[in-house]
Amino acid sequence: MAEGLKCPKCGLDIETTEAGLISVCPNPQCRADLTSLMMQAQTGAKKRDYTIARDDSVTTHEFIVRTKGLVKAYKMGEVIVQALRGVQLDIRRAEYLSIMGPSGSGKSTLFNMIGGLDKPSEGTVFIDEVDMAQLDAYELAWLRCRKIGYIFQTFNLIPVMTALENVTLPMIFAGMTTDEMMDRGKELLEMVGLGDRLHHKPLELSGGQQQRVAVARSLANAPAIVLADEPTGNLDLRTGREIIDLLQNLNRDSGVTIISATHDLKMIEASDRIVHIRDGQIERIELRSEIEIDIGTIGGKAEI
Repeated sequence: MAEGLKCPKCGLDIETTEAGLISVCPNPQCRADLTSLMMQAQTGAKKRDYTIARDDSVTTHEFIVRTKGLVKAYKMGEVIVQALRGVQLDIRRAEYLSIMGPSGSGKSTLFNMIGGLDKPSEGTVFIDEVDMAQLDAYELAWLRCRKIGYIFQTFNLIPVMTALENVTLPMIFAGMTTDEMMDRGKELLEMVGLGDRLHHKPLELSGGQQQRVAVARSLANAPAIVLADEPTGNLDLRTGREIIDLLQNLNRDSGVTIISATHDLKMIEASDRIVHIRDGQIERIELRSEIEIDIGTIGGKAEI
């Protein structure tokens, strides 16, 4: 039986496999505030023993992400679409990795599997040697909250919140105090060059500034991994270059592992390795040092 929560007001049993991150009782006649209960459950998940989910078959301490035989199939009517076909990939700690491929190649699916945003049909994803398939909803939420930061192509900022409020939002789920959240939020926004835009809402910021807020938000809980999904896709060349430089500096100075799904060839220059995926399989993996790139200039800055 799935482990779950019980609403303190109406007594409704809520299974974790169905609940996910909830803050209000799903009983329409109750709708009690479950925020504090959810936080307690997340704290408990943090303390659980993960040994059953570990893979000790090889020495893996140098890898922060590993995938084994990753398969993802979608059923579309009568047709089965194979998005991933047995992907095997090891990603080192503090590595800057770019996943590249044409539309429909499976790179976004692989990206979502690594980030715990989707589950594979077959195979396994390990984060810090923990098998994500073995985690229940709350354990998975805890891992995503504290281990992984996300940057999206469309920024995904909450429009009614200020830059500071957007950045501190993930910290609420990590159980930080208000003072801790404010101090860290300001520190992160200053780090990405927005110390003077703390109280501006997204519509009062340029596209590049919104993406900088998204970068700061991804670092809210000091993650070991930042997943960047087309982080320059909605930006002009100059602003895209600034975001790439920012991610590269974070990778170099803070040791954060950067994994980017991208079409942007400028990402190659910043990457340690480039994984090319086609038809749901890894076509080849290249080292940055082995790739020749022709550099031009735009506005006095080097560009591919």
